[in-house]
Amino acid sequence: MASVVKINVLTVPAEQREVLEKRFASRAGMVENADGFEWFELLRPLEGTDQYLVYTRWRSEADFEAWMATSMRGAHAPQGGGQGGPGGQGGGEQPKPAATGSTLWSFEVVQSASPKS
Repeated sequence: MASVVKINVLTVPAEQREVLEKRFASRAGMVENADGFEWFELLRPLEGTDQYLVYTRWRSEADFEAWMATSMRGAHAPQGGGQGGPGGQGGGEQPKPAATGSTLWSFEVVQSASPKS
């Protein structure tokens, strides 16, 4: 069975980049223990776009969906900053989302490579 890649494309205005990155950093370690989790990367654009890519790789679609139904929903609860990414403060007023838009892309891995030892 091939792994599944989910890429969340977040449109982030320049003034919100630091906010988004801090929110992700504050939640570091939350996905690594999920059943079927294989890889995570937050990709910052270098030029020509205001879109960050949140790359996750999963053993199966079912593993991704199970994580979305539990941990990810909690990360995006009102105290977590909404669609702008995970993080934020507990209690009090909901922080403004860092992203102005979000699209989820799904892929099946058909070929991959890694450095030889």
